[in-house]
Amino acid sequence: MSGMVMMGLEEATAKMYALYGENRKITDGNYDRSLGVKCINGTFVGKKTGNIIAYKGIPFVGKQPVGNLRWKAPVDVTPDDGVYEAYYFGKAPCQVGSPGQMGGLYPQGEDCLHLNIWKADEKGTQKKPVMVWIHGGAYELGATPEPREEGTSFVQENPDIILVSIEYRLNALGFLRLSHLPDGADYPDAQNLGLMDQLAALKWVHENIAGFGGDPDNVTIFGQSAGGGSVSLLPLVEGSHKYFRRVIAQSGSPAFCRSTEQSIWCTNTLMEELGCKTVADLMKTDVDKIVQAASKVLSMPITTPERDGKFLPKEVFDAYEKGAAKDLDIMQGCTKDECSYFVAGFGAENFMPWAENCHAEKLAQFTEEERKLAESYIKDLPGEDYDKLSHFMDQYWFNAPLIRTAENQVKGGGKTYVYYFRVESSIPMMKSGHAIELSELFNHAEETLVTGRQFDKTFSRTMRKMWVQFAKTGNPSLSADISPDGKAKEWPLYDLTDKYVMVFDEFDIRAEKESAMSIVDWDRTYFMTRYYVR
Repeated sequence: MSGMVMMGLEEATAKMYALYGENRKITDGNYDRSLGVKCINGTFVGKKTGNIIAYKGIPFVGKQPVGNLRWKAPVDVTPDDGVYEAYYFGKAPCQVGSPGQMGGLYPQGEDCLHLNIWKADEKGTQKKPVMVWIHGGAYELGATPEPREEGTSFVQENPDIILVSIEYRLNALGFLRLSHLPDGADYPDAQNLGLMDQLAALKWVHENIAGFGGDPDNVTIFGQSAGGGSVSLLPLVEGSHKYFRRVIAQSGSPAFCRSTEQSIWCTNTLMEELGCKTVADLMKTDVDKIVQAASKVLSMPITTPERDGKFLPKEVFDAYEKGAAKDLDIMQGCTKDECSYFVAGFGAENFMPWAENCHAEKLAQFTEEERKLAESYIKDLPGEDYDKLSHFMDQYWFNAPLIRTAENQVKGGGKTYVYYFRVESSIPMMKSGHAIELSELFNHAEETLVTGRQFDKTFSRTMRKMWVQFAKTGNPSLSADISPDGKAKEWPLYDLTDKYVMVFDEFDIRAEKESAMSIVDWDRTYFMTRYYVR
C-alpha cells in the first residue's frame, strides 16, 4: 500500500473515532424540541450544523441481532414514547479492518442495525424526495461512518432532498446459509439477512420519514459496489416496491450473488475452519473469531446474497427480463477501470496471484468454445499482464452484468438510464477505478484516498445534480436553467437499438452509443453473465 494511501487511511481513522459516542435516553426533558422528531419507536433528537440537522444512530429494529437473535431475521420496531439522542453513528457491522474500508476501523458490534438522516432546517409543508444510501464493501466490509459518505455537505448543496444511510449485517453474520445443518431448521433466512436488514430499514423509512419532511412515496435507493448489488437485488424481493420507486446502481449489479450450492460450500468450509458441527457450536463461538475465519477462508466476493428461490429468484437476470422491475425508474453504471482499484491497492506484484486465481476459476466454468473467446479477448487487450487481467475482471464483475441488466430491464417493459464514468485518479495505477466517484458524489472533495486529487468543481456539481434530479423526477437530464454550467444535459434512455449511455469525462459529459465506448465485448464477454460473478 502506497505511503499516500496509508496517510489518508490514518487521517480517516482519526476522523471516525472523533465522531464516536453513545446515544442515550433523555429522561429529564431537557432537549431542543425543534430538533426532536416523533417516530414509532421513540422521539429522536438530532444535532444541527449550520442549516443541516443530522440524526445519527437511530435503531430501525425492535431488538438488535445479538445473543439468540444472531442469524435471525430483523425484529420489527414496537411503539415507544421515550426520547433519545441521535447524535452519534451507531456501531459498525462486525468485520475485519481493511485499508480503504473505514468501517473496519470504527467501533463494531453485532448491535449495528441503525440508520442516519440528514435534512435541511427549512420551513415548509411540501414533502421532499428521499435518497437512501446503501454502502459498499463486497458484502464483507464498510459502514455508514465512512467520512467520504457523511451527508452534511451533500444536503447543504441539495437542501430539497432528505438523505438517509443504513447499516446491515455483513459477511458470515449477514450471508451464511445454516438451514442444511443438523439443527439449522430454525434459521431459514440466514443466507440473506443483510438484504432483509436493508428491507427493514426501508420499512422504517417508509413509516417514519414524513416526520422529517420526507415523502415516503418518493424514495430512491442508491448504492455502490455491494450497495449497487443490493439495490439491484432488492427490486426482485416480493413486496419491496412499496418502499421505493427509483434505483441508482453504481458499480454493482444483480450478478453479485451466489447459488445455493455455493452457499452450502461456503458454510461447510467455514465450519471446518472453526471446528464447528452445528449452529449451536457457532452460537457459542466469539463473533471476532467467526469474522476472522470467514475472511481467511472465503475470498471476496464469495460472501454475497443467495439466489435461494425463496427470498431471491433462482435466476435474477431472467426476473428483470420478465418485468420484475418494470414499474421502477432505474439508473445504473460503472467506471472505466473498475479493478484498477485493486491493482493500485495491492500493488501489481500482489495483485497478480489473486487475479490469476480469479481468472483460472472463471475459465474453469466455461465451455471449451467460451474459454477460447475469453482468452482471445484477454490476448487482444493492451498493456501489462496486470492490466489485461484487471480489465478481464472488469468485464465479468461489472461491465457485462451492467449491460445485461439494462438490456433485460428494457426487454421486461421497464426503463433505465446507463452511465460510463471515465474520470481518472492521480494515484499511480488507480486510473478510473472502483469507487472513484464517491467522495465527489457526496461533496467531500477533501477525501482523496481514492481520487488522489480534487475533480473540476463544476463537473462534480453537475454529477450530483443529475443524481438528485433523477431522485426527484425519474429523469437525470438537466435543463440549462438548473445545470451548473448553464448548458442543458440530455440523458437518453437506454434502448435495444442505439444503446445510448451517458459518458462522464471531467470536462465533457455527453451521450454516446455503447458501441463507441465498447463497454462490453458482445461476442467474447457478454456470455459471462450466465455464470454470475463467481
